[in-house]
Amino acid sequence: MSDDIKAPGFQASELIASLQTAFAKYTDAEKQALIKKTNGIFELQVSNDAKETVTWTIDAKKSGSVYKGKATPKADVTIILADETLIDLASGKLNGQKAFMTGKLKTRGNMMLATKLDAVLKGAKAKL
Repeated sequence: MSDDIKAPGFQASELIASLQTAFAKYTDAEKQALIKKTNGIFELQVSNDAKETVTWTIDAKKSGSVYKGKATPKADVTIILADETLIDLASGKLNGQKAFMTGKLKTRGNMMLATKLDAVLKGAKAKL
């Protein structure tokens, strides 16, 4: 399952695959709590140094899942960032607000929802 989520040439592939694993380990109650707390679909458009872009979706609104590709249904927020920036956000080296203010991260859609991505990443990290 996790192999089809990885994209060659992207450091964030491992992060996204581990996020998918963490979501799979959630109990139904944990998944419902995540969905209730977050209530959003994040579409991550990540680019690497070779100027390639891959799209991953974190659904914390309907299914509580992580997958490669555009969001279906439509994403509530699209987050556009570099591969390295996503790694730094997930590891805690960089916070979302600072990334946004310095132009390392751009959003389309519900910008306030983008602030919840940090909690989703931290929650999944705790599950692993």
